[in-house]
Amino acid sequence: MKLLVRIIICLSLSLAWVSCKVDPKISETLPSNGLTEVRPANWPAPVYTFSDNVLSEKKFVLGRALFYETLLSADNTISCGTCHQLEYAFANADHKLSHGINDLKGNRNAPAIFNVNWHPYFMHDGGINHIEVQPLGPIANPVEMHEDINNVMIKLKASAKYRSLFTDAFGDDNIDSQRMLKSMAVFMGMMYSYNSKYDKFKRGEDKVTFTTEELRGYALFQSKCNACHTEPLFSDFAFRNNGLAVDPYLQDSGRAHVKPGPENRYKFKTPSLRNVAKTFPYMHDGRYATLEECLEHYNSKVSNSVNLDPLLQNQGIKMTSEEMNDIVKFLNTLTDYSFIYDKRFANPNQ
Repeated sequence: MKLLVRIIICLSLSLAWVSCKVDPKISETLPSNGLTEVRPANWPAPVYTFSDNVLSEKKFVLGRALFYETLLSADNTISCGTCHQLEYAFANADHKLSHGINDLKGNRNAPAIFNVNWHPYFMHDGGINHIEVQPLGPIANPVEMHEDINNVMIKLKASAKYRSLFTDAFGDDNIDSQRMLKSMAVFMGMMYSYNSKYDKFKRGEDKVTFTTEELRGYALFQSKCNACHTEPLFSDFAFRNNGLAVDPYLQDSGRAHVKPGPENRYKFKTPSLRNVAKTFPYMHDGRYATLEECLEHYNSKVSNSVNLDPLLQNQGIKMTSEEMNDIVKFLNTLTDYSFIYDKRFANPNQ
């Protein structure tokens, strides 16, 4: 009788333990549909098209997997998605400066990724001029991924997962860097952002209207900011010195890092202001945490350094606190929530 009681107690405890176990997480199959090349009305022609890199759902799925793949780094811990996070329009809100393998700290803030088909250059200094080779920069960078592309190929070829994904995308399991880069270009090239409140207001859609503050901010933006952050892409993609005092530790020479010469010192590519409310911290070195700080820089902190942009040489851009508040209200209308909530671009491993 005692033995039977013990058995019953043990069974009860076992059932209780099983019932308390956390169910294994079931990864959601992410969508990859609705892929089409886009050129919004009144936008200029893109620099990159898919004429020589045929757009396909399978190539997109492969590119997405590679974007979030840590095998691209030397110690298999860092992916593109580590520093470029969807909820921040593929910028990085975690750090002022990018962090790579072994938690090594880079020299610059990770820029946002969207509408890259219109970019004539990549990186803050324009060191790469083609979307299909852009990933090679961070992969080889000694403080980012610090990996050799040939080693990446060895690791991908050893993976049954990638042999299958490459076969789906290209018809056979031949894995090479060209196929890898073309697939990643498809994934990144599909990151269109053109459905913010601003866009809907400009298109007259859904009865979208601006508040009084947003309207004032838009008018102020057009008069004070639009020369560099040109609509509709909100960047002229030029290299400019915006008057930031040079960080004595980083000593970042900007464009001169790529094209040595005094005329290029301290110049950086003008970033797009689309989704800017989500892409903090700001500037190439992440020194400012808020949009208000950025505007105050132009209002009162422009440093008269070498190659200061001509548009800033007359004591920066003067604004009252009320004007800065209105401009921030307008900048918030540039957030494209349909983009940052689009599950097609989410990490398939989470």
